[in-house]
Amino acid sequence: MNLIRFKKAQEKIAMGFLSYIPSEKMLCKLQETVQQYLCDEQWQLFLYKEAEDYIGLIGVEVNDSDKVYTIQHISVNPSFRGEGIAFKMVKELQEIYPGYGCKSTDFTEPFIQSCLRKEEGADL
Repeated sequence: MNLIRFKKAQEKIAMGFLSYIPSEKMLCKLQETVQQYLCDEQWQLFLYKEAEDYIGLIGVEVNDSDKVYTIQHISVNPSFRGEGIAFKMVKELQEIYPGYGCKSTDFTEPFIQSCLRKEEGADL
């Protein structure tokens, strides 16, 4: 398992990854988003680590009563894009939240759909 639950000590790392997301470019918006993950138990942020390097981030809003989580944010270090890291993060979330459905936002929808197509292709 390469996903690590975000802690306050990793705030700068998380802000760095979130800043790759166009809607999160402004510092005040970044700080707001990080605070949401720190203060709201339904919002869970994970960092993806390989060896000693953090190379990705994925954030979800979890609805335990409906057994569903919504991917709110996903970001990968540009040096590692195209290597399937984001797909691995989505797969690991399924292990963290077994039995939960996965939803997306307008921003994350195209990416989630491409992950689902990859998964269907892998089953052939």
